[in-house]
Amino acid sequence: MTPTFRRSLHTGALLLFLMPLVSSTSPALERPTKAAAPVQGAQPDPQVIAQFGLLDNQALQRYIDEKGMQMGRVSDRPADVKGFTIVDSPIINAFATPQGHVYFTRGIMAHFNNEAQFAGVLGHEIGHITARHGQKQQTRSTVANGALILGSILSKRVASIAQPASQVVGLGLLKYGRDDENESDKLGVKYSSKIGYDPASMADFFLTLQRTEQSSGAATIPTFLSSHPNSADRYQNVKKMAAAAEQQAGRQLAVNRDQYLKLIEGLAYGDNPREGYVEGGVFYHPDLKFRFPVPSGWKSQNSPSQFQMAEPSGKAVIVLIPAGNGTLDAAAEALAKQLNLQSPQASRTTINSFPAIAIQGDQMGQQGVTARTLTYLIQDGQTIYALVGLTAPSTFDTYAPQFQRTAQGFARLTDASKINRQPERIRIRTAKAGQTLAQALAANGVPSSRHNEMAILNGMKTTDKMTGGMLFKVVGK
Repeated sequence: MTPTFRRSLHTGALLLFLMPLVSSTSPALERPTKAAAPVQGAQPDPQVIAQFGLLDNQALQRYIDEKGMQMGRVSDRPADVKGFTIVDSPIINAFATPQGHVYFTRGIMAHFNNEAQFAGVLGHEIGHITARHGQKQQTRSTVANGALILGSILSKRVASIAQPASQVVGLGLLKYGRDDENESDKLGVKYSSKIGYDPASMADFFLTLQRTEQSSGAATIPTFLSSHPNSADRYQNVKKMAAAAEQQAGRQLAVNRDQYLKLIEGLAYGDNPREGYVEGGVFYHPDLKFRFPVPSGWKSQNSPSQFQMAEPSGKAVIVLIPAGNGTLDAAAEALAKQLNLQSPQASRTTINSFPAIAIQGDQMGQQGVTARTLTYLIQDGQTIYALVGLTAPSTFDTYAPQFQRTAQGFARLTDASKINRQPERIRIRTAKAGQTLAQALAANGVPSSRHNEMAILNGMKTTDKMTGGMLFKVVGK
């Protein structure tokens, strides 16, 4: 089984909408020559799943399938809408591929507060498909476009250095242009109202996104709102379109707050420590029972297939990847070939009772040496892990000691408090009449330091008055 290494850059806070960049002029919608049903159950892209993982929640997957198929059937190009998948990531994210597949993260599912918000964003993503915004550019990006999904943190030089390490795969941080976003907003209003939901809720969700972005401090990370229409203008535009859609419908459209909140009861919130987490400068993996230090000040990100660390200015990277379950010698030979190392020097060693091999060598590219690596392969029972350290030859002496300290800190995890760490989960509670949200949160044991976070999660302000029996979200073990 492939180990899972996941640690998001910010706990449940990044607003990464992975959308391919195309020209600002969108092709006009064409009416299909005949009605065609969307292809239900189309398989998700393996590269997307490798990056994010599948969410193990049959109820939510059935829900997105049902609503997605219903919306796909009333869209402008039903045959283009292929499938729907919820991925296991705390990042607040939704995106559609040119191949017609829509992905939602559990992070965005946790932040919706009614079915209408969900339907509006779903319609927006289906709009990208039916307007064929992604047709002019491939959706997938391998390490040729960057070893780590760390936005501007990773320099172009290190991105090119890491290119041959084909296991270090990520989706590029790509975005649609303003015109495409506006068109998809319009289609989101159209499609969600067609299946009976109030599209004004999509505009309300833009405010949640804006507040989450502001609270995360992730200004340097590309987000759903960056390089897009001003959020205030976007909010107002969607509100106007929604009012027109409801008038055209001739009836009050559904919001369905309680139904949605009950559906996400128990959903994991934020990082899932069972899949690995960073705390106090150490990466812990409770299920695989190992730990190792993360260099001080370095940025990190986890995914199902690798754990990635980068020096803040992008001058060096360390990537933890699974390296098979054969012999150390075979794994070392295969990795040296994969990294295209010239005359690699390998030496056997032992790291905290684990058999290991250290490999040093220059990585060759089309124009000569592109990087120097110090890599450690560490054998834990039948499993071999590789800690691949890469930097420019000119800075190798600076970063090699950090590569070495990280690998030599690899050790068995025995601390029960670290091993038994469980994820927080969404819990649905009932308010008493007259309580403010802050009072309701306090009455349910939520510390005041998290009241603003919970207010954003609920799409409310801490001072908002609650009605008797009103449902709201808290998080807990």
